[in-house]
Amino acid sequence: FFPPQSNPAPPHESTRNNECEHTMATFAPNLNNTNVYGKAAPPKKQLNEAQVAIRDYCLGEDGRNQDESTVLLHVSHSNLKKTFFQEIRLNMHTTIVNVKQKLEFHTGTSAQSCQVYLLDEAGNTLHECEDHRKLGYYSPYDGCRLHIVDLDPNSASAGGWLEDVSLVTKYEISEEAYNARENTYRNFKAKKRQEDPNWTLKSEMEKKAGKEAVEQAFPSKAAPKVEDEEYLAEKAATVAVGNRCEVAGGRRGEVMFVGKVPELPLGWWVGVKYDEPVGKNDGSAKGVRYFECPDKYGGVVRPDL
Repeated sequence: FFPPQSNPAPPHESTRNNECEHTMATFAPNLNNTNVYGKAAPPKKQLNEAQVAIRDYCLGEDGRNQDESTVLLHVSHSNLKKTFFQEIRLNMHTTIVNVKQKLEFHTGTSAQSCQVYLLDEAGNTLHECEDHRKLGYYSPYDGCRLHIVDLDPNSASAGGWLEDVSLVTKYEISEEAYNARENTYRNFKAKKRQEDPNWTLKSEMEKKAGKEAVEQAFPSKAAPKVEDEEYLAEKAATVAVGNRCEVAGGRRGEVMFVGKVPELPLGWWVGVKYDEPVGKNDGSAKGVRYFECPDKYGGVVRPDL
């Protein structure tokens, strides 16, 4: 049994007003220095002198320092004509058979079905690598290339099956069959053009999503006009032909040209030969050649990209 409780007397009106004001004034919590859970965020840990030294050593001048027993190699494949694996770090003490097993995850060729060759930067064969040897036995250095020859006649990569999309059977539909469908963009566009001959998809989106959303979907391609002939000259001075680079969007390649391009707006430009066909040209700009590379492997970009 619980003892009976007497009803407390109602608080005075002024007391209630003061409590309400106090409650309203303190309702919004102070979220400064808190994490997503509302808890106090721990203070940032300050690195001591030894930790700073280790970090600087690991990063190096360009953020890619490596141990003396590590080498930075490129990889090519006999069946993969368009694919080139760049900058794979391997330990000198790794046996060739273990190197093959690591490369199997990149190329799909099993360690038992391939032969590996060590090539220099110019593509000249230096050694035919034997499975029981360690990689360091062949004295590779940064920039060398491991070339994989696939010996399996039934390999999935043989005949271009992993690269040549023209070999893949694609779904096709005849014009008659497509026109017979009702809910297609072609019919939608035709109906809108009948209502308004000046109709565009952009104007339709402006009605539904607003002008700001449309500007994000259709960004303006107009770049600010450059009138300075030495535009980005300081940036260009830090780039040299032969350097490895990474262009905006994660596209990696090799610098092939640094200079001015009369066919393009004023200022300095950098010609890049990409590792993969993600470019727009073959090393030429508006018919004038500035460096050699396969089609779609070249690009001319600003030094700040």
